[in-house]
Amino acid sequence: MMIKKSEFITSAVKPSQYPEDNRLEVAFVGRSNAGKSSLINTVTNRRNLAKTSSTPGKTRLINFFLINDDFYFVDLPGYGFAKVSKSEQEKWGGMMEAYLVNRTQLKKIALLVDSRHKPTKEDVQMYEWIKYYGYEAIIVATKSDKLKRNDFNKNKKTIRETLNIKPEDKFIFFSALNKEGKEELIDLLLEGVSQENE
Repeated sequence: MMIKKSEFITSAVKPSQYPEDNRLEVAFVGRSNAGKSSLINTVTNRRNLAKTSSTPGKTRLINFFLINDDFYFVDLPGYGFAKVSKSEQEKWGGMMEAYLVNRTQLKKIALLVDSRHKPTKEDVQMYEWIKYYGYEAIIVATKSDKLKRNDFNKNKKTIRETLNIKPEDKFIFFSALNKEGKEELIDLLLEGVSQENE
């Protein structure tokens, strides 16, 4: 499967601003520095489709990208960024929850965690939330290019055990820098949402 076309459609802070065409959606969640924008740019082959920043917490809106004129990638604000005020964090949390709980078009969620570190308390809570609401999850361990080869199995075990990843969920290492895992990830993201599969 391939991503042949991708375009930014809209940014939203409330449900009335979401696209209304009922196309299926795949959401991306993770800590502010987990690399969501870089991942989206890598899998779409678009360098600046999603805005990247050296300042974590830059994404403060829900961003919708139309893929292959077929379905949406949805980039959600990063969580766990300490420099953001408590009230701002609560506002983001409410905005994300409104989308995640009520969006019937949402079919699967990619949870990004840093492959170098044990998942945080917020990562665990997000995974538990994804499973509580019955979504299919893809766990993406990002920045794998920064891992030594002999750390892969150890870190994979740590991430799997910390999150308590369920057998039905997919787990993949990914690097936006050297493209490790790119093709496999695209297949996982498109499976079940792309009409190419129908």
